[in-house]
Amino acid sequence: MKYIKNILAAIGALCVVATLIYATQMSDSDELDNEVSGVTQDVKSTGDGYKISAIEIPDDLNFAGEPVPFDDPEVMERVDREFLVNTYWQSNALLLMKRAHKYFPIIEPILAKNDIPDDFKYLAVAESGLQNVVSPAGATGFWQIMKATGREYGLEVNANVDERYHIEKATQVACDYLNKWKKRFGSWTLTAAAYNAGPGGIQKYMGIQKADDYYDLLLGEETGRYVFRIMAIKEIISNPGNYGFDVEKKDLYEAVPSFSVEVDEPIASWADFAKEYEINYKILKRHNPWLREPHLNNASKKEYVIEIPNKGYYKESK
Repeated sequence: MKYIKNILAAIGALCVVATLIYATQMSDSDELDNEVSGVTQDVKSTGDGYKISAIEIPDDLNFAGEPVPFDDPEVMERVDREFLVNTYWQSNALLLMKRAHKYFPIIEPILAKNDIPDDFKYLAVAESGLQNVVSPAGATGFWQIMKATGREYGLEVNANVDERYHIEKATQVACDYLNKWKKRFGSWTLTAAAYNAGPGGIQKYMGIQKADDYYDLLLGEETGRYVFRIMAIKEIISNPGNYGFDVEKKDLYEAVPSFSVEVDEPIASWADFAKEYEINYKILKRHNPWLREPHLNNASKKEYVIEIPNKGYYKESK
């Protein structure tokens, strides 16, 4: 048995030696081929064609005209984090750019009419990604309005109709809310923070910490990142080329033109109503997401304005 083991060991050693000799010969042969052809073949790195670099922060970075304290290293680390996260999350950044082109023209004039700085349109982006989402806490729509707040500011919120999904009306509520708390806090940065954490939460932090500046407050993770994230989103969407994005106008989402139809009676079936205008229920809901059920009760004969897309933009429904 010992004799057989010795033989097997010797065979194994010979195989290893032969493999090493073959590999060496192949390497020498490759180098010779390169020398003969006069071509130098570099090993291609996995990073070739895709460069990851630090982000240069704009010198005039501000929120609603209120400058960022560049002399505070802790603040600048937080700024840097949001620029890196939002720049290198490319798919999300591209979607935000596409949606912004569609929805900002609706939001901007309402902000301007209410003397709200234009930067607050990026607050809506940070809140919802310009989608009609619902948070775990029940905040709803582009502006993430809670049910009680919506009703307090005059929105109809029930199972049949929920105007938190109505972009124009919800934007007006956001303006009313922001103007109210700007008068209390005195700065737009604190007002934005209050929109996220609630005015009571911000007042509590200010009282405990004896500070009255957003950048001096130690806040929870979400609110502590909030204004920085808004500023990063603003810069990336406003100057996409500076952050490596190659986006043309044809790539952006466009709003479909529409006209208004007034309704002041119950509607038994929105699907039947849609067919009268040669669209289907899905398209009707896309343009009127605040209609929450397939019918409208409307016992009070309230007047509602329904948006109907112009013909030619969707396949006609039969």
